[in-house]
Amino acid sequence: MTTPEATPVAEWGARQRFRHLSFGGMVGATVLLMASATPSLLPRTWLFQAVVAGAAAASGYALGTAFTWLTRFMVSRATPWPRPQRFWWWALGFVAAFDAVLLTYWYVRWQNGIRDLMGVDRIGFGAVPKVLVVAALVFAVLMVLGKAWLIGMRWLVRQLQKVIPPRLATALGVYVAIALTVMLVNGVLVENVMRALNNSFAAANNEQQADRPPPTSALRSGGPGSTVSWDSLGREGRVNIASGPTVAQLTAFNGEPAKEPIRVYAGLGSGKELNDIAAAAVRELERTGGFQRKLIAIGNATGLGWLNKSEIDTLEYMYNGDTALVSMQYSYLPSWISFLVDKERARQAGAALFEAVSERVRDIPEARRPKLVVFGESLGSFAGEAPFGSIPAIAARTDGALFTGPTFNNRLWEDTTRNREPGSPQVRPVFGNGRYVRFLADENDLDELPGEWRRSRVVYVQHPSDPVTWFSPNLLFAEPDWLKEPRGRDVLPVMRWIPVVTFLQVSADMAVANGVPDGHGHHYLRVVPFAWAKILEPDDWTDEKTRRLLPLLVRGK
Repeated sequence: MTTPEATPVAEWGARQRFRHLSFGGMVGATVLLMASATPSLLPRTWLFQAVVAGAAAASGYALGTAFTWLTRFMVSRATPWPRPQRFWWWALGFVAAFDAVLLTYWYVRWQNGIRDLMGVDRIGFGAVPKVLVVAALVFAVLMVLGKAWLIGMRWLVRQLQKVIPPRLATALGVYVAIALTVMLVNGVLVENVMRALNNSFAAANNEQQADRPPPTSALRSGGPGSTVSWDSLGREGRVNIASGPTVAQLTAFNGEPAKEPIRVYAGLGSGKELNDIAAAAVRELERTGGFQRKLIAIGNATGLGWLNKSEIDTLEYMYNGDTALVSMQYSYLPSWISFLVDKERARQAGAALFEAVSERVRDIPEARRPKLVVFGESLGSFAGEAPFGSIPAIAARTDGALFTGPTFNNRLWEDTTRNREPGSPQVRPVFGNGRYVRFLADENDLDELPGEWRRSRVVYVQHPSDPVTWFSPNLLFAEPDWLKEPRGRDVLPVMRWIPVVTFLQVSADMAVANGVPDGHGHHYLRVVPFAWAKILEPDDWTDEKTRRLLPLLVRGK
């Protein structure tokens, strides 16, 4: 028999570590690793593919190991299952190697298929070795963390077995270990990380950009006579106020004298509470004469205060500057972090701003009352829905709404989508025969429904390939309707739902959702003027003007 003394130390140590691997876990890791190469919504860089692959393999190992343990626990087996003979390990290795070669080909082909749909540069097979190396590193790190957690859980079970029956101790130990982990992460790790992130982004928010001096116009927040300081607006607030078309540009486009658009904004420095910040924004509207304009647009920002510039500029061109934009900041955190940990604050901010503006508008005699519209993208669309209990309520209290890239947390969007008419797909639902609300991916979808579309129209713009819209924790173990139904125009027909894997893939897609061309992912621009034109139908506005406007619009970063 070979002994440790007769075997090189490194080789013997590797064998010992190998013997601690679960065969069921390795089967699960192999299956999910291979599945991770399948296509998702967006093109993935080799780095993101590697992270998804490593995380999928680790998840597969955990699931396989847990299934093996649970089976043993259910049949009351006191000792572990016998380790499979070496033949089965070699067979698993052969299957994994064969599948890896096969899926390398299909991975590149699938990725290039998505890239062709979106007009993105193709990739070659040279990316595959880098994917494998980084995926192995990610898998190893997650395995170490998982092993450490398992050691702690087993220690806890042993302590419990000293005072209660073994099976009860095992079940209770697993439950307590999971509960303690969740409490530790939520109560210590998340709290400290969020404090550090908040401080970091607060510093970035307060940066004064040298190329953005305070405005010289009294019709802009931070300008002469403003009740809020230029510094208090935050970085994104200053961008929103300083950008947009000039009077000369509006006049040249429309061929008649234009007004200077009003833009007001209140940053976090404008008040301690959200209601105070909303009140500061309304005071700015009063000061600038915003309530005497033809249209007031309530812009619901993302966490840092970002707004899609094309949604603002379009309105200013359509009404030749006779508009007033009002918005406010509610967080220092970027949209994706606010979406995960601070969405309740976004909801409260959306309600506070709308109610403050709407109350003042209702005091104006109806004959002189300006149109009131709301808009927002991503987390901003979530905030924009907040004041309303239903789609008809939006129609009753506004003159129109435009929500681009809604999130799965948008309550009205989710309710409307779930209660869509039979036969309409999740990516393009039909609700109430389109009387109040319509869903579209591009301008060609606007006139497909033949029924009446009443005034005070609501539009949701959502790309079939937008992971921000189609992500959901339910992807872990439940197949969504959008993968049961025919795929959208920019999603590969071969995309399939795979437990755990699809969740990881779409999660990774969210990180690159803005990095794809317009009309795909979370990049919304071209469709915006077409949507606003259909919602509001401004006087003397034509499709020809919409097409002339397109080259002048930018979305902003």
